[in-house]
Amino acid sequence: MIEQIAKILLSHQWTLAVAESCTGGRLSAEATRLSGSSLWYKGGVIAYSNEVKEQLLDVSHQTLLQYGAVSELVAKAMADGVRRKLQTDIALATTGIAGPTGGSPEKPIGTVWIACSTNQFTIAKLLHCNGSRESIQIEAVEKTLCFALNLLSSHATTNL
Repeated sequence: MIEQIAKILLSHQWTLAVAESCTGGRLSAEATRLSGSSLWYKGGVIAYSNEVKEQLLDVSHQTLLQYGAVSELVAKAMADGVRRKLQTDIALATTGIAGPTGGSPEKPIGTVWIACSTNQFTIAKLLHCNGSRESIQIEAVEKTLCFALNLLSSHATTNL
C-alpha cells in the first residue's frame, strides 16, 4: 500500500509527514521502508506524551484537557501541526489506546483516531482495532495507510 501512496505523491510532487502517538514510529518506519522515500517523505514526530503534542505539534492544552489525547480534535490538530511544522503537502496522524492498560468504558483499548491534513482539508476517522498491543499498532498503521490512499486517490486530480 505504501508503494501506491508513494506513486501518487511522486506523480504530483507532494510531500508527506506523520505525527504518531499510539503507533510509536511504525507509520514512519513503513514510509521509509521504500528506497527513494526521501523524495516524498519529510519526516515524523512521535508525540507520545501530551507535552510533546503541545510543544512540537501545537496541540492546544485546552483541547487535550477537554477532549483527551485520544480524540478527533487532537488527531486533527496533530496532523495539522506536523504538516505546518515540516511544511508538507499532506500529513497523517495517529492517536489511540494500544493497551493492554489505559482503556475506559468510553474509550476502550483499541480506540484509535487517525487524521489526514492538507492545505484544503483535515479529515479524521475513528478506528476500533483488536488484539494485542502490537497487533493494534499494526492494524492502526495499515488502516491509516488505506485511509490516506483512498483520500489521495480521490483527490489525485486536484490541488491539495
